[in-house]
Amino acid sequence: MRDNKTSQAASEYDANVHKTLPRYHLFLTETLDLVKTAMPKPEAWFDTGCGTGTLILQAIECFGEMKIVAADPAEEMLSIAKKKLADYQVTYMQAGSEELVCTDNFDVVTAIMSHHYLSEELRKQATKNCYKLLKQGGVYITFETIRPTSRLGMQIGLERWQNAQLLSGKDTAAVAKHISRYGIEIFPITIQEHIDILREAGFSTVEVLWVSCLQAGFYAIK
Repeated sequence: MRDNKTSQAASEYDANVHKTLPRYHLFLTETLDLVKTAMPKPEAWFDTGCGTGTLILQAIECFGEMKIVAADPAEEMLSIAKKKLADYQVTYMQAGSEELVCTDNFDVVTAIMSHHYLSEELRKQATKNCYKLLKQGGVYITFETIRPTSRLGMQIGLERWQNAQLLSGKDTAAVAKHISRYGIEIFPITIQEHIDILREAGFSTVEVLWVSCLQAGFYAIK
């Protein structure tokens, strides 16, 4: 049994995420680059669905130490994050975005590849919780697997994703197993549906940040 919601064990996540998600490193690069412009001197950062803590480490290296809270529903992911970030002051919460309770406010809230595991109602609750965590003028950034607007578009997207994983070195069985999760264990929505949820949550500015294959990034300003 997996010890988290991704397709691999927490201990194998860092070694395999780049094989599973095409251009994954750019999710983090684009996130940090957006923050440099929208919130160039963040003092407080909340990373929900933090996984093994890679984004937090890069954020500290980019912006310096600040108040940081890292949340993830998977105990094993948090355990690895704590080791990776042992040299820094970080507060940890074992919780998913949809169940977050925190009275502090943050300049930046990030949710990278975490909300697509949620049902429609829980996704809306998770987005509202992220909105509540932000200071006025704060920036929210999220990346997720998305759903194309047509059946053919979905077929093409899934085939491209499958081919990208095979080219990265994953074996055929592992790739097939991962692709089979689409619509069963992960619940992608369209780009427009993402935008609608963000606006419904109360964000004053909502924009598409990045799109490639079946993944997209969005940012929103409170």
